[in-house]
Amino acid sequence: MQTAEKVSITMTPEMLRVIRETVDAGEYASTSEVIRDAMRVWQRDRQEHAERLNAIRSRIRHSFEDPRPDLNEDEANAALEAILAKVDEDFDRAAF
Repeated sequence: MQTAEKVSITMTPEMLRVIRETVDAGEYASTSEVIRDAMRVWQRDRQEHAERLNAIRSRIRHSFEDPRPDLNEDEANAALEAILAKVDEDFDRAAF
C-alpha cells in the first residue's frame, strides 16, 4: 500500500453531515474512505473529460485536414435542405 499523508480540509456542515451519515449507515468504514472514494470519482471524471476533449480535438484536426473542398453558405444550406427533405420524405412514407 502507498504511504499516506494526513491533510486537513474545510467543508460545509452539510457536506460533513452527509459524510457522517454515510459512515453511520455502514456504506463506508470511515470519513477518510468517503474522501478517498470521492477523489477516485473526481480523478475518473477528469480523465474522462480529458479523453472527450482529445476526441473533440481529433475531430477538429481531422476536419481541418479533410481534402474535400469547403462549402460556401449557399452550398451548405442547399445540402442541409436536401437532407431534411429526404428525412421528411422518409417520415411521410413510414407507417405508424
